[in-house]
Formats: sequence, structure tokens, C-alpha cells
Amino acid sequence: MFKHRHSLPLLAAIAFGAGGLAVPQPAHADNLLIHRVQQEKGMHLPARGMTMAQVEQRYGAPQRKLSPRGGDTKKHPVINRWEYPRFIVYFEHDHVIHSVLNTPAGNNTHPAAVN
Repeated sequence: MFKHRHSLPLLAAIAFGAGGLAVPQPAHADNLLIHRVQQEKGMHLPARGMTMAQVEQRYGAPQRKLSPRGGDTKKHPVINRWEYPRFIVYFEHDHVIHSVLNTPAGNNTHPAAVN
């Protein structure tokens, strides 16, 4: 498998580290994502497939309806975004495709500024 027998100890040292087994540690961003997903699950955000009318009926009128994006081709349908105090809802045409917490960790504290 290896052309040089001397490569095996070097590969083992790299793979397992000097002090024993190498255990991958989750990055800080991974911890933030896990925390955010747990928060979203507990909030009962608008579910994928709900219509705009259903979202408005259940959650009330959004604080603001952001400018639509896309719509230039079939591959890029119109995406609408509604901002609520604690979350943002993304619609493809008039159906929910995703809902996310409106948090600094999600880089969506100023969604209107995103191009």
C-alpha cells in the first residue's frame, strides 16, 4: 500500500496526535448552529408549505415585507421575505420554503441590506 515503510509512523503520528487518539472538536460555529436549530424547533416557526395567507392568519401581519428577489427565470423563482420580530419567513411564490430566527448568529439582523 505504501511505497515507504517509514511513512507509516509519520501518518500514525499525524492521525492520532502525539498524546493519543485525535478526537475532532466541534468548531464554535457548529455550536452556534446547533443552539440555533434547537431554538427554532422550540418556537414553532411557520412550516414549509404553508401559504402566505396561512402564515398571516396564524402569526399576524409581518413587521415588514421585504423586496422580492429573483423571478428572472424558471430556475430562479420569486422569493419573498417577511420579517417578524423574532424570525424571518422565506416564500417561493406564496409558499413557505424556510423560516429562520432573526439573530445575529444567523447574519440576518438586517435582511433588507442583503443583496
